[in-house]
Amino acid sequence: MTDGTAGSGDRGGLTRRQVGRLSMALGGALALAPLPAGPADAAPGTAAASGRPTLRHGSPERAGLLAASLRQLVTDARAFLGPSPKHPWYAGAVLLAGRGGTVALHEPIGMAVRYSAYDETTDTGVEFPAGRQLPMTRDTVFDLASVSKLFTSILAVQQIERGALELEGRVASYLPDFGHAGKQDVTVRQLLTHTSGFRAWLPLYKAPTYEERVRLVLDEAPLNPPGTAYLYSDLNLISLQLVLERITGRALDTLLREEITGPLGLDGTRYNPPASWRPGVAATEDARPPWSGLDRGLVWGEVHDENAFSLGGVAGHAGVFSCAWDLAVLGRTLLNGGSYGRARILRPESVELMFTDFNTAFPGDEHGLGFELYQHWYMGAMATPRTAGHTGFTGTSLVLDPTTDSFLIVLGNSVHPVRGWRSGSAPRVAAGNNLARAVPVHPVRGRTAWFSGMANAADATLALPPLDTSAGDARLRCALWWDTEPVSDVLALESTTDGGTTWQPVPFTTVRPGEEPEEHPAGTATGWSGRAWHRLTAALPADRRLVLRWRCTTDRLYVGRGAYVDALRVEAGGGVLFDDSRPRDAALVEATGWAASGD
Repeated sequence: MTDGTAGSGDRGGLTRRQVGRLSMALGGALALAPLPAGPADAAPGTAAASGRPTLRHGSPERAGLLAASLRQLVTDARAFLGPSPKHPWYAGAVLLAGRGGTVALHEPIGMAVRYSAYDETTDTGVEFPAGRQLPMTRDTVFDLASVSKLFTSILAVQQIERGALELEGRVASYLPDFGHAGKQDVTVRQLLTHTSGFRAWLPLYKAPTYEERVRLVLDEAPLNPPGTAYLYSDLNLISLQLVLERITGRALDTLLREEITGPLGLDGTRYNPPASWRPGVAATEDARPPWSGLDRGLVWGEVHDENAFSLGGVAGHAGVFSCAWDLAVLGRTLLNGGSYGRARILRPESVELMFTDFNTAFPGDEHGLGFELYQHWYMGAMATPRTAGHTGFTGTSLVLDPTTDSFLIVLGNSVHPVRGWRSGSAPRVAAGNNLARAVPVHPVRGRTAWFSGMANAADATLALPPLDTSAGDARLRCALWWDTEPVSDVLALESTTDGGTTWQPVPFTTVRPGEEPEEHPAGTATGWSGRAWHRLTAALPADRRLVLRWRCTTDRLYVGRGAYVDALRVEAGGGVLFDDSRPRDAALVEATGWAASGD
């Protein structure tokens, strides 16, 4: 079952032709070099500081995170236990966040089991008696829904490593019955990146037998020629399941246990949890037509997805149950390059492929092998071109940011008591924004820098006092740090010579240490800049009362980490007109929506 899609503006990356040349066979001669992770400071216990960390609970300070932002993460998450906007987004959730080897936040909120049924006539939930309701705990197990796709993808990449599967191999070469109805050229990579042409979903559960349900997938004709469009589809991962079971001779649940959960010690992760687990599992939906395809009543301890249920609870697209700690271990394993403790489930170059965008032909739908990339619609400000994650229809999500070595798990039972009560991904976005804010940005000079904030639908300005640049050869120099939602949110440098009646763009040049200068002829910056400080220079017009301002504008949907300005200095005619290190100059700055931040 899908959980929505969205995207942002154009980003660069490898073309599919380049990837084809670089990854002829992952298990053979992979030529893809590791991508730069970015300049995030290494916190104590992070991979950069200690090799390949294992997880333990610890303080925000140990993780190199700001405690206030983590507290805000919990506060914001609790707000969604109330009307959001009409009904609760979830009955409860487990929140886990950390950086490096430290889990700095592991907080249960709300109820794991609250409702016995849904009353469609009054659009209300029928609550269990208080004594039968169950609160969330740190160890509550959730139906992961589509987050299960990540496990199937890892299993596929393992087989690619071992030479049993080729990334660019045709699916029909492993599963001959798949090559019907125009699917003969679909590749394994296209299944993993949702570019096979499959439609999003089919009601497989309507077929009377397992074999007939599988046959519906095998006989399905693509909506689009393979490789020509991105369309998120459960059928891709169901097909991949069939391939894996064919080439290994093992069922998918056995593969999961033997190749991932066993080696990593994920004792709370499996398909089809036994009845003894039920008291520790978050309930999902009162599943009945017309909103559900099957009449099952309260689904609790069994897979929610109708197709996965009809396939015996074991499916490539859904069906895995897990807890927040186990998902954190999995995330830490991938951030470690495929190893955790003494166990290794993937080689580092395999993880690089999972975090590499193969969908450069489809801007906004960035996708690695199994993982979605750079999706602000649920990652919030954690989103970067390297940030990898996935969501699940039941209210689950996992986000991994290699640039800051941070990880976020939000597990909610948002279809409890009924799927129609929640919409969008606001709790996930809020959590991602807060964790991104928790990673400090240290000023270039002194203890503070100007910060634009991270508000939606905002127009923040930072203006210098009027300056006499009439001597000529005037230049602005400063340090600039920006990360915004690409295209939609823009940082602009502007000037006025008429007291603010009209504003003109000021072109500027930025240089990130170790890289070539970047010109900004329109006087704007947007998107991801590597989350590093850049040196900025700009030639200024000559005028007796020139006013400069930074203006940061955001739309109503999503934001990045924001913008910072530091070490502002204006020179003209061989003299210094403004220097924000001088208190008398800094006091003249007019900031609306900007604040002095000492992150």
